Formats: sequence, C-alpha cells, structure tokens
Amino acid sequence: MPRLQVPLFLLVSFFLLLEFCYIDIVITIFQAFFQTGTLRVLFTHANNPIPNWRLPEAAYIHIPFCAQHCGYCDFAIAIGKDAIRDNYLDALEKEISKLAEPHPVQSWFIGGGTPTELNAIQLERLCKMLKQWLPLTGELEFSIEANPDSTTEEKLAVLANYGLTRLSLGVQSFQEPVLQLLDRKHKNPQVERVIEDARKLKIPSISMDLIFGSAGQSLESWKYDLTRGLAMQPDHFSTYGLTYEKGTPLWKRMNRGEIIPLEDTEELAHYEAAIDMLEAQGMDHYEISSFAKKGKRCWHNQVYWENSAYYGFGMGAARYVAGKREVNTRDLDSYIQKALSGQETIFQSEQLEPREEAVETLGLNLRRMQGANRERFFMRTGFHLDEITGPKKDYLVQQGLLKDDGESLSLTRRGRHLADWVVTRLF
Repeated sequence: MPRLQVPLFLLVSFFLLLEFCYIDIVITIFQAFFQTGTLRVLFTHANNPIPNWRLPEAAYIHIPFCAQHCGYCDFAIAIGKDAIRDNYLDALEKEISKLAEPHPVQSWFIGGGTPTELNAIQLERLCKMLKQWLPLTGELEFSIEANPDSTTEEKLAVLANYGLTRLSLGVQSFQEPVLQLLDRKHKNPQVERVIEDARKLKIPSISMDLIFGSAGQSLESWKYDLTRGLAMQPDHFSTYGLTYEKGTPLWKRMNRGEIIPLEDTEELAHYEAAIDMLEAQGMDHYEISSFAKKGKRCWHNQVYWENSAYYGFGMGAARYVAGKREVNTRDLDSYIQKALSGQETIFQSEQLEPREEAVETLGLNLRRMQGANRERFFMRTGFHLDEITGPKKDYLVQQGLLKDDGESLSLTRRGRHLADWVVTRLF
C-alpha cells in the first residue's frame, strides 16, 4: 500500500493548531502517522547518527575489460575489446559529468572486470577524471582490483601518485590445478612481484582474494593456499566459497557432469579452516568473507553493508542514491552509445519503500560480525528490528543460526556459512 507523503512543516502546523483544543485527536493522528512509517522515518532520520546516509559518500567505477573469462565469473565484462578502451573512458567521463558539478566522496573503488587491463596512460586519465568530478575527502580510501598478470610497477606508480591506499589482488589460489579449473592464467611469481612492487611504492594496504571449495579440492589443499597467503603478510583477506552461477563456464561444466561440486559439509570445513587460521594470525573477522589487520578494514565495502548510499558509474555498475537502486546496462556497445549521446544508461531502476529498505538494511547488516544494533537500526530505518523479523527470528535463534543478546542481532559462527539461507527465511 503506498505511503502518504505529507510535508513535515504542514503536519507540525496542523498539530500546533489543534493542540489547545483537541489534544486527544492530535495524539491519535500522530500515532497513526508514526505507525505507517511516514512521520516515523522523518522523525528518526532527523536524529540519525549516520551523517547524510542517503547522500553518497562512496563511488564505484566499473572497468569491464578482461584478458579471458574466468570460469566462475558472472560479472559485466568485455573480452577482446582492447581497441575501444579509450571510447569506454570517453563514455564513462560523459556519464560522470552528468553530475554537473564535483561531488566529494570518501572512497573510490575501481572494480571489474580487470581495471589493470588499462594501460598506464589510461589509468592516469581515469584518475584525473575521478579527481575532477568525485574528489576524495574525509577517510580518503582509494581501492582498485588487480590481477597479478596485468599489474606492472608502472601502473602501480601512476595509481600511487593519485593516492592509491588499497590494492585488492585476485590471487584465488597458489596451486596450478585449482587455477586451471578456475580459468586463471597468472603464475605465483607474478603475485610475489606485484606485492613487492606495491610495498616498494608504499601502498598502505594489500588485500588478497582466495577461493575455497573448488571441485575436488581437499581441506589440506585449501589450508596450503591459506598458509602461502599468510606467508606474504597481506593486510586483508577476502575468502569466497566457489559458486556456480547460472550461465558461467563452470556452471555449464557442472551441468554436463564434467565436474562435481564439494558437499556442503566439505565446504563448511574449508570455511571453518579459514576462520581458524586467519584469526590465529591476528586477523579481525569483521564480515562473512572479510578478514583484516587492525585498521585495515575496507571502508568502501562497509558502506554497502551499512546500506548507505553510493554512486556507481560504468557498464553494469549499480548505484544506490536517495533510496533508489539503479543498474546500468551490461551491454558494452549499448553503454558507450547511450553515454556518448547523453541518453540514460540505466537498465533497471527501483525506488524502495521504507519497509523494503529496512529489510534490505537488516539483511546487509547481518553480513557483519557485529550484526544489526537495535537502536541504530531503528534510528536508521524508522522500524523496530522485531517488526521486520517477526517470530521467524526466534526459530532461527533456537536453531543456533542467529544470536540475539537484546541489543543486537547477529549470525552465529554456524549461521555465517548459511547466511543467504538464513536471511531468506528471516523475512
């Protein structure tokens, strides 16, 4: 049912007019508006401790180019399109310039695809573009995703000159059979070289992505990858269980019976091993898949998990501004043509209702180890947490998948591995 949207000053004037005559009526009307969420959201957001949560403080920039299609990837990518990279940057600049004036943000996250497929000149052009339209302020986090085989010291030097603070390196595994299964082409010496170059350039934080649960991978094999990764002393780990997304090369191979996924119990053992080994080395497990040394959490990703606003630019990029979710077209030629001609590049758009936004916020909050704080959740959404979950929460607590201490709701260690399943059954 659509919510009645009434300007706050009219409501206040109306209440003041009636205050001295019909106080009972005033209270009844106020309660009615509060229960529907109209006044509740206006009131609670006026005291919101998250500054400007509806105004983007982070920007994601998508660079779709890749040298090959990794077997597990279902992201918006472009293979064999080297000749139109400059055209893509033209289109990207055209899209960003629709802001009309500079919008300061606290983080840039350049993802892909493979951003380091751009050459040094193109990377510098990209950074200049972002500096002009999305100047960094406040926390000053600048992250970029990189592949070991396309990252050179020259490219890193350009990025470091523009304030790169975080290099996210897609390692995935240190073992050739696993890399071959995943369709990854880099070699271990390239990983070592990139990390050495990054440290030489004094890039403050190095993050390493690893994938567990590959078909046929033993627990000992996974522990070997963790051990090799820890030996390189990165500041951050992101560990992901292999998923077979529909339409990907690995999904097709699975459907043909060429590969057999691990059993759930085996994958759980891999996840538990990651937690044990990384925490034993002092890494802070702050999100389902994320581990960091002290002070090295990814600020940009925490914007997502808080369900705060962020910009998104480029082919297939998503953005979340003023309660509206938008996704750009995933077709490269269409994106370039539309952006250069000044047309909308949006493929999908949805304005969330307050309750929908609250549900999304809780689902994202639960990805963090701290979970969702009741008071903060109410001040952020205007809804009490228990209004959103209902009695299903108590059942999931009884099953040992959720923890409710009265102040916050969070996933248990067992619940983290089943997070998607738990969240879909919570609402």
